[in-house]
Amino acid sequence: MRPHLRLALPLGLVLAACSGPRTTVLVEGAASTAGSRSARVFDGDLLLREGGRTVLIEDAIAPDGPLEFRTTRRAWTFDLPDGELVWNADGVRVGDRVHALEAPGALVLDARGQRLESEPLEPHYLIGAIHRDVTTDSAAAQVWFDRGLALCFGFNHAEAVDCFQRAIELDPGCAMAHWGVAYALGPNYNSPVIDDASSLAAFAAITRARAELDDESDVERALVEALSTRFSAEPPADRTGLDADYAVAMRRVAARFPDDRDVGALMGESVMQLRPWNLWSHDGVAAPELAEVRAVLEAGLERWPDHPALCHLYIHAMEAGPEVELALPAARRLEGLAPGLGHLVHMPSHTYVWTGHYDDVVRTNLAAVKTDDAYAAATQRQGMYTAYRIHNYHFVAYGAMWEGRRELALEHARAIPAQISSEELAAIPDLFDVFHATPYHVMVRFGMWDELVAEPDPGAELPATRTIWHYARGVAFAALGRVDEAEAAQAAFRASREDVPSTRVLFQNPVELVYDVAEAFLEGEIEYRKGNFDAAFASLHEAVALDEKLNYDEPWGWMEPTRHALGALLAEQGWHEEAVEVYRANLARYPENGWALYGLSKSLAALGHTEEAAAARARYDVAWARADTPLFAACMCANGK
Repeated sequence: MRPHLRLALPLGLVLAACSGPRTTVLVEGAASTAGSRSARVFDGDLLLREGGRTVLIEDAIAPDGPLEFRTTRRAWTFDLPDGELVWNADGVRVGDRVHALEAPGALVLDARGQRLESEPLEPHYLIGAIHRDVTTDSAAAQVWFDRGLALCFGFNHAEAVDCFQRAIELDPGCAMAHWGVAYALGPNYNSPVIDDASSLAAFAAITRARAELDDESDVERALVEALSTRFSAEPPADRTGLDADYAVAMRRVAARFPDDRDVGALMGESVMQLRPWNLWSHDGVAAPELAEVRAVLEAGLERWPDHPALCHLYIHAMEAGPEVELALPAARRLEGLAPGLGHLVHMPSHTYVWTGHYDDVVRTNLAAVKTDDAYAAATQRQGMYTAYRIHNYHFVAYGAMWEGRRELALEHARAIPAQISSEELAAIPDLFDVFHATPYHVMVRFGMWDELVAEPDPGAELPATRTIWHYARGVAFAALGRVDEAEAAQAAFRASREDVPSTRVLFQNPVELVYDVAEAFLEGEIEYRKGNFDAAFASLHEAVALDEKLNYDEPWGWMEPTRHALGALLAEQGWHEEAVEVYRANLARYPENGWALYGLSKSLAALGHTEEAAAARARYDVAWARADTPLFAACMCANGK
């Protein structure tokens, strides 16, 4: 008898007793996605899964063919032949028992199958239909493996390691659980470099996986052997060769097992890992490896459009290219596939932000904030996943900025520092420092000049943030016409950036690149207020070039497009033809954004292009439907306001 573990279900689970030859298992509130239902047998026992919820019915007899599923408005029913379940008040009948497979929580049924007690499932275990059969005698180990795999798909690798370790505790001989530990500890698209400790632990795990190979399936053996090429007993200073070896090995596995959906995703990921965040050049030219990546991911999505990893990876593969809209179907499908995995809840916004779906950017990231905040409250885990959590807040602020939703943007920007503990800031200052500056970008975007001037110094312990504070105050003083104070802030900005460690980053961009944009932008603003228009526009053109040559990232490394300021100030000087070109270039990059549409409509009207101006204004009205901030120009820096 395997251990009796209990699973807390978020919605009621009812097992209805039948006097006839069939037993019906009813899962209330079930999702109506066909891919979310599966059933299989462990040693004569039947394991049912629906939407991440798992029930083991001991001594049930599995049907020869597929289970029969019947749809109701709020449920799926699973009909099983040759069984009868009768319950006492403790939910137990001699000979037959239902195990809900995970703590914390409890499930108790009465004789009529009515739920007496049920506690909430840990939020990050709502993994949808993610499941992969592995060789194990423990149904509970299978559940923990599935959770670990799901968390890897959602880039929560530290939590995934814990899940795989739980699977190992339940079945030490499960080779794929050891494989999972190694896989989760290894490089990933967002963290291509791992420390020696992780590398050695991964090597130990995959070595153990190889030692445990016994009656595993051919594909399990192939996956274990392929992953063994990724690690060595002595971690190299440069792991390029190991990553290349792993990609070669995964190509072979994919060729042998073309009908395995997970293998296709793992193979595509292994090739993407050769050029993390560098699959496209600045001018939209694809890296040589991308054709292979697209082929395997697109073929997989054609067959398995609801596979979360395929959707996730395809969004990343296409996000920096000229055809980002091709990932829209994957983005739409990914929504709801794994409601407990915050990063997957957030991921569609990587596509939405480049296709003009700014309301969807806000909506998905608000959902991700809620999901990951629940995860943080449940686990109290700190470390790298905190960066994913603040990424959600950052993205809400960014999306709200595009829609003119000042209060929402500022609320989430100001909430970012509270998500970063002092211990995390001390441990990873290069990553977490500059995120404290997000409110300053929001305030510049919405022309909150008096508020910016009053913002307190963030302090020497946040040098990257303090530098942006000086920049933002400089812009505010310039916009208020206080040029001397703007120049003093500019001097303080230049001095402050010299104190920032060169290792500080804003995700994909060293902060030095971000500061270069700030330097040119602030110079342009000050020269404009001094009436030196040629110098001002030269600096603003330089800011545009620096802005748009930042390393690919989202939110973009510079949160307020510099073209908006350039266009607004050109228009203010009556140079509307050039302003129209600036706005149209910005709309090509950020479709249907209200800031550029407003400026475009005004400049077209000034040029006498009445119909075009009206069309642009109508598009602006749609884009600004949720705004709380009226516009008078494409940048609040215009008109000295």
